[in-house]
Amino acid sequence: MSGETVTRLERFQAPYGREITLDDVVHESGMKMLRLTVREGRRFTIFDLDAATAEHFGTGLTNWSERVSRETPAS
Repeated sequence: MSGETVTRLERFQAPYGREITLDDVVHESGMKMLRLTVREGRRFTIFDLDAATAEHFGTGLTNWSERVSRETPAS
């Protein structure tokens, strides 16, 4: 995509051979987005999130992971 500056924040592997990347994207207009890309083989799913949506999404992920961690017995 033209007119944007992309800075890689993270890249990591997820279950079932998926790869997740998080990129900081600054558009030519100055608009800032978090780009979440999920790669499954040759298929890509891309979400561009504004700060409020990223915060809401992150809170939901954290709440879920903390709840599951509490419910899962230690090995």
